[in-house]
Amino acid sequence: MPQTVLITGTGRPIGLGFNMVRRYLEHGDRVLATVRRPSEALDALRAQYPERLDILTMDLASTESVNAAAAQAAALVPCIDLVINNATTASPDCMKELPDFNPDYIAPAVDVGAVGPLRVIKAFLSLLRRSEGTALIVNISSEAGSIGRCYRTFYLDYGVEKAALNMITKTLHNYFKDDPKINILCLHPGWIRTSEGSEAPLDPYEHAETLRLLFASRQNDKEGPIFITHTGEAYPW
Repeated sequence: MPQTVLITGTGRPIGLGFNMVRRYLEHGDRVLATVRRPSEALDALRAQYPERLDILTMDLASTESVNAAAAQAAALVPCIDLVINNATTASPDCMKELPDFNPDYIAPAVDVGAVGPLRVIKAFLSLLRRSEGTALIVNISSEAGSIGRCYRTFYLDYGVEKAALNMITKTLHNYFKDDPKINILCLHPGWIRTSEGSEAPLDPYEHAETLRLLFASRQNDKEGPIFITHTGEAYPW
């Protein structure tokens, strides 16, 4: 049965979000794709699927912007069955260690990468509750957000951002625990080639299908692990 899917951070053709949009459209679903700025690639994709792809402009750092996008979505669709919080950010100092790192980059990263998804979940919650089945929220996290597996001496902004996103996910999982309408998890998606020249082993388009199938398998599963890998296995917090 076709779903209505909201995906954030979808503007880059090489990115995971854009390729998730492609996969859900190819599967026959309705997609609401959000971007912070216009994307020619996404516009071209909408020309292919004018009846099933809508593009929403949304700044995750702005509650007002997220709420406006949710109001726009409510005028387009009766419900949302799946939210994929894919949008993220990293500062220019992401790869720097303490002596060269500007701590002022951490708060903005957390605001976009952790508080941003929380804004989305809150703003779109009424649409999620209208799903005929159990609506699923997937927060795209990272192994960089694992405190138990932390080994780097850098990623001070990105790692904190993802660790915060994991805490938000776990807290909301507690909140939705007895709610049959809402399920939530966070995902370490693996190392994906989302930049030119990357040596990452996973192709974003091929991997997007792996994730689509994984999310379908977890839609109604509220008993499985909450922080998972792309194989569905538990990952340490």
